[in-house]
Amino acid sequence: MAKRMETLWRAATGQDPSPEDYDGVEFWSNPERAGWLTKQGEYIKTWRRRWFVLKQGKLLWFKDSYVTRSSTPRGVVPVGTCLTVRGAEDILHKPCAFELSSNQDTMYFLADSDKEKEEWINSIGRSIVQHSRSVTDSEVVDYVSRG
Repeated sequence: MAKRMETLWRAATGQDPSPEDYDGVEFWSNPERAGWLTKQGEYIKTWRRRWFVLKQGKLLWFKDSYVTRSSTPRGVVPVGTCLTVRGAEDILHKPCAFELSSNQDTMYFLADSDKEKEEWINSIGRSIVQHSRSVTDSEVVDYVSRG
């Protein structure tokens, strides 16, 4: 619970995620998918264009597309904790919109085209399936206790 509060505090204050949130993820090399998306802020509901990288069950975002080993992600979502990824044009009333939802949160994104939106939904969906099976015991206990 303390870890989640720390993550929320970092997000609320605009601080970068902790390196342990993406430990062992070689986000600079051969991502499963990478590209520009516009993301709605979690606390201040502005839209910001970010470079997204999907790799090893993590969706990371950066301010620019030049990503190297020394780059620092602006945010990280472990997709294995997510339940759904689907189109969200009906909710946002914007074209090429989609959402990524977990038990606690829903994040909204805008792709540059319908084709890119579908490709992101398919890639993230595959990653959810691959990584949701490897939930750790402590996460299960944490989820059940909050249940």
